[in-house]
Amino acid sequence: MDERLKDFHLRIQKIGNVDREVNRGIEFVLVIEGELTIETSSRIYQMKEKDLLVINRNELFEMKGNKENSVLRFTISDLYMEQSFKEYRHQWFECFSQDIDIGREALMDQLRTLFGEMVITFYRKDDIYTIEMQRIVSEILLILIRRFKEEGNALGQLDTEDDRLVQLIDYMERHYQEQITLEQMAHMLYVSPGYLSRYFKRKMGLGFSRFLMDIRLKHSVKDLLYTSDSIASIAMNNGFPNTKSFTSLFKEIYEETPKIYRERHMEEDITIDNTGNIKGVETITNSSSIFLQLGSMLAETNKTYSNTETRFEELRIDVSVPTNDKITRPDHVLIVRELKELLKEDIREQVLTVKEDLRLSYVGIQNLVSNATFLPTVETDEAIATSSPYFKADMAINFLKKHDLAIFSRVSYQDISADEASYFKKLEEFLRHCLQVFGENYVSKWHVLFYESYFTAVDQKELCRMYTKLYSSIKKIVPGIHIGVYLPFSFEEEKTSNRHSWILQEEDRIDFIGFHANQNEVIDFEETSNDRFLLAKDYIKEKTNKMKYYLKQHHIDKPLHLVTWNTLSGNTRYTNGTFFRGALVLKSAWDISNDVDSLAFWINTELHEVDDQHHRIQLEGMELFHYFNGKRPAFYAMSFAEKLSGSIVAQGLDFIMTEYERGYQLVLMNCININPYFSIEDAFLKKLNKDVRVIIEGLKPGEYQVRKYTYDKDNGALYTNWWNLGSKHGVDIEIAEYINRLSHPSLQIFDETIDGDWSFYSYLTINAIHFFDIRKSYV
Repeated sequence: MDERLKDFHLRIQKIGNVDREVNRGIEFVLVIEGELTIETSSRIYQMKEKDLLVINRNELFEMKGNKENSVLRFTISDLYMEQSFKEYRHQWFECFSQDIDIGREALMDQLRTLFGEMVITFYRKDDIYTIEMQRIVSEILLILIRRFKEEGNALGQLDTEDDRLVQLIDYMERHYQEQITLEQMAHMLYVSPGYLSRYFKRKMGLGFSRFLMDIRLKHSVKDLLYTSDSIASIAMNNGFPNTKSFTSLFKEIYEETPKIYRERHMEEDITIDNTGNIKGVETITNSSSIFLQLGSMLAETNKTYSNTETRFEELRIDVSVPTNDKITRPDHVLIVRELKELLKEDIREQVLTVKEDLRLSYVGIQNLVSNATFLPTVETDEAIATSSPYFKADMAINFLKKHDLAIFSRVSYQDISADEASYFKKLEEFLRHCLQVFGENYVSKWHVLFYESYFTAVDQKELCRMYTKLYSSIKKIVPGIHIGVYLPFSFEEEKTSNRHSWILQEEDRIDFIGFHANQNEVIDFEETSNDRFLLAKDYIKEKTNKMKYYLKQHHIDKPLHLVTWNTLSGNTRYTNGTFFRGALVLKSAWDISNDVDSLAFWINTELHEVDDQHHRIQLEGMELFHYFNGKRPAFYAMSFAEKLSGSIVAQGLDFIMTEYERGYQLVLMNCININPYFSIEDAFLKKLNKDVRVIIEGLKPGEYQVRKYTYDKDNGALYTNWWNLGSKHGVDIEIAEYINRLSHPSLQIFDETIDGDWSFYSYLTINAIHFFDIRKSYV
């Protein structure tokens, strides 16, 4: 840990056995997963998931893990506590989550949340993480001191810097069951009995014998509570000379006999199961699963905690200064996998929704001559056949042509090489059929992309030969059709692979170039440090620029089509859902709108993941719909891009403002590139929210109606409603439709009279989008 945090010790461990030791400082123990038993000199704590315990200074304890577990341990040094809280040595903290009074549950939730935030802050290690850690520690101590402190005891006043005294008390704690005399201890410490007696009384406030009896009494009380041993056995086993002396001291301290105390406070017998224990302690580092476990645990905690910082920004926009920037809109490609999918009614509905709301131009088909779409050829003696292998394909293409949608087909080397002769025969016959049925003007709008991935075993000469044959075969039938090639490109090396270098020599036979840009590809999701995730910022824009420069160096100037792309999403279904990224999608698409001719999207999660029976998370593409027809973040993010109209009057890193015939439009974004695992709990992210004061100068005076659309994790995000309304017993059509109705950006309407500068505040959560339609009123 940073030198400035030397007084704090944070670790996450799998605990098997921790041998008996004396605690130094204040230690917090939070069970993240599994079970843990902690035994102190006076009590046994059986802890399960979410349980939190404070171990006080100088308290003897040992730990045993009942089964595989994950445990957060955080220690604050005596020195820090003494400097921060002058009464530290005279106080004791009774803080165990299973013992809290009714009404204090929220305090425990706050502590759990603070420790979760501490873990994220510690692993992120941003430029102010030491300040954040100190803030979190201060909030934890305020709760502990104000709500859980009690009068201390002599043991708590022990000076841990006094080695002689520490050695003495440690021995007494470990050997309390044996006969211990002042003379014996004086001999061990090389001092006289008289000196030791005076020294001990001055330091501890108690005589040596009484202090030893108090230690024995604590252990005796534990046996009373957790065993069925007789009173006589307990007295003898804990070092008392007889039952009478034990009972007398007990009545003096607890004001009742041991028998009555046991009857009133008896706990169930505790048996510690050591089967399957790991040995000792294993410290967990860089484990992404810890964030999931923390998130799952903290998602159930009380949500009243809100004592976090947010950023404040002031944004000044002057619309009186004209700009030459224009709104550029790339075409959109919607990938549906195969033509046969377009025969399904629900797929057609989704296609038309995208066409209406997002301005669709192409439908992506992965294999144009798939056997799954074509019917088998039927032998017939008819002079004119009444059946056709293209019946299903014709129905699908009729639907596309009716709605002015062209085909954007991807043809991979593997598609062709499986049976090259047969493939080209089928392709040429199908193209001639399409010319006959749909006409050359329509078929000439199609795009065909030859695809082979970056990591390929195919020789470059073979790839070049296959592409050249594909190009020639299609062009001789439909000269106007667009034939392009996928260019794998390394962001770090800023070049294509050696096996794809042939592309640089084939400019005359390339109509366009397809490429891939995905923020996830620069991330190792096993890392917990946030430094790597910062590299994803502007990654899509930077990769596009690097590739354009690379092509320019080789004198290639062709239209670019971004055929697969994605923002940060995480690599699990949980993070892919909880990590809201609406602003990242909009910002990424807007940043490259001048550089690409088209952006591709997958139609829905089901078709995207159909090849994998385990429904793995696909990181290489952006989906618009969920399984049950709900709209994913990319849909709404792109819908805001489509809403923008007119001319751009101002834009910056996180905002765009336009002027159009009805007034003005303003988009505010809070783009945050961060490890998606950090999205497991709101408290971790609230410091990344921002409160913006917007001041707009130069607006035309008059009456305006302002429509504010808010799209964030609480307004429109599908996963939030799914989480809140989901059930372990399943979700039926009624629930799914209700979730879909809820999952829309919110709308607020304000009437404003503008005469001069207009200012307002907008509070944006992480990756939120706020869209303002500022319409001039004529009423």
